[in-house]
Amino acid sequence: MSAPDLVLTTPVLAPPLLRRVKSILVSPQAEWRLIDGETATIGSLYRGYVIPLSAIPPVAGLIGMTVFGVRLPFAGSFRVPLGSAISTAVLSYVLGLVGVGAFALLINMLAPTFAGRKDPVQALKVAAYGATASWVAGIAGLIPNLSPLAILGIYSLYLVFKGLPVLMKVPEDRALGYTAAIVVSGIVLFMGIGLISNRFVVFPVAPLR
Repeated sequence: MSAPDLVLTTPVLAPPLLRRVKSILVSPQAEWRLIDGETATIGSLYRGYVIPLSAIPPVAGLIGMTVFGVRLPFAGSFRVPLGSAISTAVLSYVLGLVGVGAFALLINMLAPTFAGRKDPVQALKVAAYGATASWVAGIAGLIPNLSPLAILGIYSLYLVFKGLPVLMKVPEDRALGYTAAIVVSGIVLFMGIGLISNRFVVFPVAPLR
């Protein structure tokens, strides 16, 4: 094997963040077991994972709105003014960070209801690593025509489902009900966040030529 091939195929040489993203998406069961044994804090999880990855959707959306524009039914395509797009992206980013923490609180709060163990750090691990698919799918916001691909983020539900029994010590036979309760609560939570965000969204005013 040549030196370049060795570099490309040696896992320890891959950036830790990218390696974690790939592993949680490709082999979640094994990765959750690894995550379960890792020592972490709320701060380290935010700094090392949540803050960089949750920036993907708002940054992609910012580029998509200002470079490629957005299409409105019966009105054509428009570019969002840069200042408005930046404000929207920043607000979306901040609310997303808050949302991850709130989602972790829900996971932790509901754990005893399903015979699980309360642990705020483990709950944040589930919320953070479980959101990986939705954050990566946010890349679709770069180009408006690719926006339907954002539905791939639904894979995050499966990641959460696989992570709950491992990290929150919920019995396997109660993991589905736990996941369903969290998803319903999460939908209400993020709908509220979306409503707050939409109050500050400025409609595009610069038509594409």
